[in-house]
Order: sequence, then structure tokens, then C-alpha cells
Amino acid sequence: MKSFAEFVDVMKRLRAPGGCPWDMEQTHESIKSCLIEEAYEVIDAINSGDSDALQEELGDILLQVVFHSEIASSNNTFSIEEVIQGISEKMIRRHPHVFGEVDAKDSTQVLKNWEQIKMKEKGDERKSILESVPNHLPALQKAQRVQSRAARVGFEWRKDQVHEVIAKIREELDEFEEALNQEDEKAMEMEMGDVFFSLVNLCRYQKIDSEEALRGTINKFMKRFAYIEESLKSEGIALPEAGLDRMEELWQEAKTKAH
Repeated sequence: MKSFAEFVDVMKRLRAPGGCPWDMEQTHESIKSCLIEEAYEVIDAINSGDSDALQEELGDILLQVVFHSEIASSNNTFSIEEVIQGISEKMIRRHPHVFGEVDAKDSTQVLKNWEQIKMKEKGDERKSILESVPNHLPALQKAQRVQSRAARVGFEWRKDQVHEVIAKIREELDEFEEALNQEDEKAMEMEMGDVFFSLVNLCRYQKIDSEEALRGTINKFMKRFAYIEESLKSEGIALPEAGLDRMEELWQEAKTKAH
């Protein structure tokens, strides 16, 4: 805690009179995008398996928390101490199976308890359990979060219904094809949204992170396409001149080399 307090003091010094002009000018709005960027850099560090990078990026996330808290403190709204106290009390309150007398046999029950406690805390203020899902999450991640919240209160396929989940995807694809045949652009967009939502639901049902699954495929595509570019460059052929057939041959080569 001593080192944390010293870090908070560093941030206070930067924003105090005679401190850093840039830091002193910042507001919640002006630095909010930094928090998103730092969060993605943490994810990149985790995916790379680089512990040193992860340590550094977590420090950058902590900087954002302390920075926002210090901005709030200078506006007399809240302090970093209140942030810490609030999250500590929340964790104790939402883990009655650890700090209280409630039983939770597995993680599924923990999540159900968590949602019930959260609903009681919000009382009549919250019209829907889905309200707390952040609006600005990436669409796939938001879809999975929304579905998970609904599942916690029983709006979920049974554990033996995976084929029904897959059938729902086929149903949505059929509806997209119908809109395609009718050349109805608005309906096509809507039905494709339903396809994506159903695919995310299958991922969640099978405990697959849809965002990570798609990110993995994107990275795989980029590596294979880079192979095509490098191969054509070595042959002295420009990409637009190669033709689809040649690029497909190289794509298949890239797939083989990947294995």
C-alpha cells in the first residue's frame, strides 16, 4: 500500500499547481479513449504470453484509474480512497458464499447469486438487467454479454439443446436468403444481424469467446494473405495482376505451411 500511495502522490503532483501543464488540462472526456486503448494493449500482452508486457500494461491501466480519480477529487466528486472502499464493499457484498452464509456449489450458481444481489442493489432504479451492459462494447462482445445476463435469470437453452441452437442459425440464414432474393437491403441488414447474434449465442453456449474466436480468424487471415503478398513479390508480380486463381493457389500453400 505504501507504493500505491506514493503512486497516487505522483499523480497528485502532476496535476497540482506547478505540475505538468498537459496533465492539469485533462478531463474525464479528454482521456476516456486512453482507457479503451490501454485495455486492448493489456489483451494483446495476455495473448502474446509476455509477462513483462502484461506487467507494464496493467500499470498503464492503473494509471488511468488513478488519473480519473484525481480528476474527480479536484472536482470534489470522489477520491481514489472512495473508489477502493466502494469496490471492496461491493466484492464482499456480492460474494456471500465467501464472506457470509450463502452456499454456491459452482461458478454458475455464483453468477446467478451475483445477478440477484445486483438486482436488489439497484432496486426500482433499473428497468432491465441488461441496462448495465456498456453501450460502447464491441458488437460481438456486447451480444455475448447481453445473452449471458439473460441466461443468468433462466432465459437460456437447456444444456442438451446445442442442435436447436444450430438450427436457429440455419433459420436465420434462410431468412437472410429470402431477403436477398427479394433484394430488400434493409431486411438483409436486419437478418444478417440476427445471424451474427445467433452465432454469438452458439459460441456462448459452447463457452467460446466470440470476440477472441473472430480475432483469431482475422489474425490467421492476415498471416495467410501476407504469405500471398510475399510470394507474389518474390515472383515479381503485383497483387492486382496476379488473378484470383494464382492467389487461391498461394492461399492453399499458406494453409499447408501453417500445419
